[in-house]
Amino acid sequence: MCPGTLFPPEAAWRIARGIAAPDGAAREALNDAWWRRLCGADGEFLVAVLGHRIGGNDSWWTRVRHAGIGVPGLTGGPGFVALSLDGQVLVAEVPVAGGSHVTALDRLPERLEEAAQAAGRETEVERAEVWAAVPGPHAWPLHWAEGIGSNSAATDELLIGLLDVEDGFLHGCDRPAVLDAAVAHPDPQVRSRPADAFRPKLTSHQWIRLVRAEPSPAQRVLWAQHACAWGVELPEDLYDDLLAGPSRAAAAELPALPARCLADLAVDTDPRVRATACARWEDLTAPLRERLLTDPDSAVRTAALLAHHTGVPMPREVFVALPDPRQALERCRLAPELEAELVRDGDTEVRQVLAANPRLDAHGVAALAKDPQAAIRAAVALRPDLTEEQRAAVRHDFDPTGMSHTLPWVEDLHGDADAMRRLAASSHPLIRRSVARARHLPPDVVARLARDDDRVVPLFLAESCEDAPPDLLLEVWRWWDGSLSHPDRPRSHPNFPRAGLLRYIADPSGRMRRLALDDPESAPADVARLAVDPEAEVRRRAAEDPRLSPADAVRLLNDPDGGVRDAAVRNPRLPVRVLAGLLHDRDTACPAVANPAIPLPVLHRILTAAAAAVAGAARH
Repeated sequence: MCPGTLFPPEAAWRIARGIAAPDGAAREALNDAWWRRLCGADGEFLVAVLGHRIGGNDSWWTRVRHAGIGVPGLTGGPGFVALSLDGQVLVAEVPVAGGSHVTALDRLPERLEEAAQAAGRETEVERAEVWAAVPGPHAWPLHWAEGIGSNSAATDELLIGLLDVEDGFLHGCDRPAVLDAAVAHPDPQVRSRPADAFRPKLTSHQWIRLVRAEPSPAQRVLWAQHACAWGVELPEDLYDDLLAGPSRAAAAELPALPARCLADLAVDTDPRVRATACARWEDLTAPLRERLLTDPDSAVRTAALLAHHTGVPMPREVFVALPDPRQALERCRLAPELEAELVRDGDTEVRQVLAANPRLDAHGVAALAKDPQAAIRAAVALRPDLTEEQRAAVRHDFDPTGMSHTLPWVEDLHGDADAMRRLAASSHPLIRRSVARARHLPPDVVARLARDDDRVVPLFLAESCEDAPPDLLLEVWRWWDGSLSHPDRPRSHPNFPRAGLLRYIADPSGRMRRLALDDPESAPADVARLAVDPEAEVRRRAAEDPRLSPADAVRLLNDPDGGVRDAAVRNPRLPVRVLAGLLHDRDTACPAVANPAIPLPVLHRILTAAAAAVAGAARH
């Protein structure tokens, strides 16, 4: 038997502490009779010592052998639990105020089953009595502060009050009233939380409020940059305000700066600002361009030259005089003879950069498409100016297992149905993957991508496209259950099929059995069946189901898999007396406070206790 697969030490510690312990636990000295019951024929059993892993073991359980007689010298120390190899006998001693707490149990599985059944029979009166006593004397308010923001039953009012206690929940929060309160909060750390999230849930209005309310000029510009990156259109008066502050140079780099601001930037006393103005070369008047080309600052002149030669071919004498020619290789139009020389005789790095230059002429593109270096040909193959016939003729390597990013030029065409049809037939997988990232696509394009040979293409379609068909979503689910950027797809896709999923309840694949409970025709009996499934991912799905029986919820608290136990702790059908015990156990207080069955008045009392604890910790 592998330690930890029979019974989790977390459950053993709860029993040892007297939290939801089965009735009948002995409260007596651990005499040699108990140790004889515990040890197998060869004296072996499992032990976990409070706060220690023994011998570098990955599990808290360690398999040991008692070779002597009498009681092993384990008591009186940090605390321990011991379990027989068949899971039938548990003995433990843990420190408590004023001494130690001894527990000894035989017939453990039977007793746990009896306790689960009994816990599920509590009455409304018993539940009310339990909630009236929460929080109790042995509380863990700092753990409550950490977890209460994940409680789906918490009201906006409660979460707004939580902002002054623990703001970590804002990363996943999408409640408008709570986010409104956060972006107007006096504490800059609270204000920054929702904006720093991987996928911010802020509306354009909230982004603008956040920028306006920020007292730090540098931070205001930073938030403005983030807002623009998420597609927010800032009002013109806000640009004026940002440019008037001490972070003017950073504000000048904002991509959607109104064209009317450019004239002032081009003659600014700060050369950094003047150099930034060159990025909007086409929006500058001819006199301002001439002025920047002859600017007294060399960095400004270089920026102006590079901008000027995006339209006017750059001659050799200008190119060789540049302090760093790489930017010219990346984006400038080069004189024909200079370009031909670089394409023919330039070193590998020069040719690599030129291969992606959008202003490279057709002759240069054709030459680099036959370059001996595979990386250079691969860069040419992704150019937007190639026809699909030309692209198919470029011999390039592509690693289908590498990480993919949507090509910006394909993303810019997502709204063009004809372009999507053309690119969906591309020979290059990365282009087809980029098409599949479109939010909406014509039906014929969806059908084509759904049967693409590169399986990442249908995966991206399932994650990103609202038009992905049900059969595709179900097929992708067989081998994919979400990424960091799309953690809930494809199962949460609006087109994901629900009817008929119950047929998978006996499927050989655990992934498919998980789906059975999503079927509207599924019943509590189906939940009970999957609660004892051999695969942890299936039991976890059952542990999340609100139709789970109270007894099964208690039973799954002792599951070998941590994810199953955590889901059971959060299940609203968990008996109140058991849930209250978990709230007052340091190991489970954080997930337990997220259980939506906790009444709102109790949540407010818990928040009050958490706020007092956080304030006390801050004073010390």
